[in-house]
Formats: sequence, structure tokens, C-alpha cells
Amino acid sequence: MPIALRTARAFIAWTHRYLLPPQGAKFVIGVGTEDGTLVGVVTAERPASRTYDDSLTIEVTHLTTDGTPNACSALLSAAWRAARAMGYRRLIAYTRAGEPGTCLRAAGLCRVADRVGPSDWDTSSQPQAPSGACGVAHVLWEITAPAPQNRGGAQ
Repeated sequence: MPIALRTARAFIAWTHRYLLPPQGAKFVIGVGTEDGTLVGVVTAERPASRTYDDSLTIEVTHLTTDGTPNACSALLSAAWRAARAMGYRRLIAYTRAGEPGTCLRAAGLCRVADRVGPSDWDTSSQPQAPSGACGVAHVLWEITAPAPQNRGGAQ
């Protein structure tokens, strides 16, 4: 379901364990029950790591639910469909190292790398890291679109 960033921020503040609500987002998606009750939200932004900020990659920055079964994987799947429709070729997300990533796997994401602390975001001139990421071991996950097929014709 489409929701306003303001609504997503309030939901994240109410349900998320350790990250602050986002200041902005490229897009926000909600999932609800049949009666319209909001049970989860996902926000996506430009990647925090400059290494991945290539205009074709989008990062899931917040994913939170009230515990409703399958809500996380539904949100991730919807985020990937929306990202593909917008022209993105890659979606990335991070989990803390101790989290199993079950909903990410269910949505088709693959575990790519283990990371520790903010080194993934730092550059020699300006350190940057997602809120709450400093010093915390985390795992990078991704899903990518297949390479476009050349259908012949002009080259």
C-alpha cells in the first residue's frame, strides 16, 4: 500500500529496535491487513556506501513490521518490484550479523559479504555511515536484475 513518509517515520519510531526513522527516502511502501491496518513499512534510499552509489543501486534502509507473518518478505518483494520499475538494477540491504536474514532469502536476496563497523562507508576524506551502524558487525545482501538482452538491430 502507498503511504506517506510521515506515516512510515511514525511506524518506524514505534516498532524499530535500534535505528532512528529516516529523514527522507526515494520511496516508501507499506503492507497492511485486509481491513487496512498498517503492519509494516520499508524505505529505500541511495546507498550509504559511495562504492555502491552508481545510480543503478537502491538500498533498503528501514524494514520493520509488527510481527505479522510474511510481512517482511512481502515488503522486500514489493520494494524490488518498485525499484525495477524505476530502472534500478540492484537492491541491497544490511542485517546485523546475528540476524538470520530469513525474509531476505524469501524475497530472493543473497548474502554477499560480512562487514564490520563503518569501514564499508568510510572514504579517506569523509567518513559516512548509516545511523546506528558504527562498530556493529553486519551482513550485506543483494538482489540483481538480469543483464539486458541485445535483441539485434543497430549496434
